[in-house]
Formats: sequence, structure tokens, C-alpha cells
Amino acid sequence: MSAPTALHPADARARFRDGLVTPTTGWCDGWVQANLITIPSANAWDVLLFAQRNPKSCPVLDVLEAGEISGPLLGGPDGDVRTDLPAYRVYRDGELVETVPDVRDHWRDDLVSFLLGCSFTFERALLAAGVPVRHIARGCNVPMYRTTRRCRSAGALGGPLVVSMRPIPEALVQRAVEITARYPETHGAPVQVGDPGALGITDLDDPDYGDPVPVAPGEVPVFWACGVTPQAAVVESRLPLVIAHEPGHMLITDTPEPLVG
Repeated sequence: MSAPTALHPADARARFRDGLVTPTTGWCDGWVQANLITIPSANAWDVLLFAQRNPKSCPVLDVLEAGEISGPLLGGPDGDVRTDLPAYRVYRDGELVETVPDVRDHWRDDLVSFLLGCSFTFERALLAAGVPVRHIARGCNVPMYRTTRRCRSAGALGGPLVVSMRPIPEALVQRAVEITARYPETHGAPVQVGDPGALGITDLDDPDYGDPVPVAPGEVPVFWACGVTPQAAVVESRLPLVIAHEPGHMLITDTPEPLVG
């Protein structure tokens, strides 16, 4: 099924509340998508400091108060961060224990939710400029990789940078860099062009998250910082409880995509 590009975010979130599970790449053109990381308030300062020290991978769009389930990015009081994403991951002591379509059964009043920018937001601009986006064309999730590049630690939280990859025709790489640099709140310009080994990636056909996509002759693998980075840090740091989005299954917000020239 092709992604409903013209759907309003509120209608997309209603579908997810009703149980639809799908990657959100290509959904709701013109609206910002967001990563989710929800942690106990006792760990919230570490996550905020981690995001401040690693802004390429963790651009903060909003932070919900402890126990708060909605906010402006979720359409106000009708939104619910526990149900309005297609799928969630639940981690306990650094272990992935469950993947579920809603997290009401895991909710606590001390949980603080961070909404972080997502690179799906700039894909419409790439397509409009004639830059192909392989995972959209194939109707699958974007490939994501844990790297050997370390993030700056913060308190109890530390871990590797996670990146997403898009194969770009060599002649269009500079254009892709220029376009995405205009979206700093959704990861901005790439962190690596070509040479996956520089990031410690040994096999592009074996992503840590998402789906593999082919890199054709004449194309260059281009890597952007990814909002799954905090999940990798959660695993390494073994925080007691974390709720996060299933990679590629984002919160589609009521924030319009920034207009950039």
C-alpha cells in the first residue's frame, strides 16, 4: 500500500490509534515527523543533557511534563503519546522486552516524553528536487545502523551514534547535502558521504533497524544522524524503563514542515 501523502496528521494518528502498524515514511506531506523517547523523571535531566550535547542526532522539538500525554505537537488535548504512534518499543534495564501498538499498560505518572526531529521530514524536499529516496520507492522502511562513532555522554546515558542511509546518485549528492542542511531540526546535513567503513559499518545489507535497500552502480551511500540514537544509548546504559517509537514508525505532528528555499 502506498503512503497517504495528503492525509492530515490527526487522521493518520487516528488510524494508528485504531491499530494500523506501518512505517510512516512518505506519510502526510508537509508535516513534521518526530522520534519519541519516554523515560522516568529521575533520568530526564540526563536525556535532556544528552540531547543538548548531541544535537545532530537528538534535535529536541518538545518535552512533555511528567505524566503528560499530549501537547501542541499532538494536536492538543485530543492527542495521546501512548497511542498515537504506529508502534512502540519497551525497554527494561536495557533489554527490549516488548513491541506493542500502544503503551497504556506501561504508563506511569512520572514518565517524561521527549519528541525529537526525524529525517522523514526532509524527504519531500529531496523528491521535489529530483533526488530519489529508495525506501519510499520500494515501500519499505529506511535502513538504520549503529556506528562506532561515540556520542558525548551525559550522566548515566552514553552510546553510539545511529545513522539512516539513503543511496544518492553521485551527481545529486551535493544537492542532497544542500537541501537537508536547511533542516537542522530534523537532523540537517549528512554526517558521512560514502565510505561506510568510516562509521564502522561493514555490511549495508544488514541494518540494525529498518529494511535493507540496494545501492546501485553510480550511487553513493549517504548517512544522516538518526533519532534512534537515544535507544542505542538506553541499551548500553541499561536505564530501568524506557518507552520509544519502533524505528521508522514515527509520531506525525501538527507542526507544518518548515518552508525553506
